[in-house]
Amino acid sequence: MASGGSAIRGSRVGAGPMGEQDRGFHADRIKVSYWDALGNETVRYFAANLPDDEIPETIDCPFSGLPAGRDKENPPSVVKLEPYKTHLAYVKERRTVEEAESLLEEALQQLRVRRGKLTATN
Repeated sequence: MASGGSAIRGSRVGAGPMGEQDRGFHADRIKVSYWDALGNETVRYFAANLPDDEIPETIDCPFSGLPAGRDKENPPSVVKLEPYKTHLAYVKERRTVEEAESLLEEALQQLRVRRGKLTATN
């Protein structure tokens, strides 16, 4: 047996030459860099024909979780998160003290009527 190599050894049947012409058209794209407050750079690629106003100004940095912007010298600052509000805090935002007292008195009146300690006409 001859020890000559086979041109198709290790390749799939029907596989042609490797190269761009066999892989289809490669769309033009642009590279956009984003920087966070810690100096981390994140690169995103966008279609070259995409209007500039559709490219986001800020993204979330995958390394730090901080917001990252396109201006290296002035990265976006961290947005201060509001603490968790309780149900009572939301109610206090919507009602004045007078409204709260009026609603409480009305609810107590209804409760007393239901328990039979007061008639509905009193």
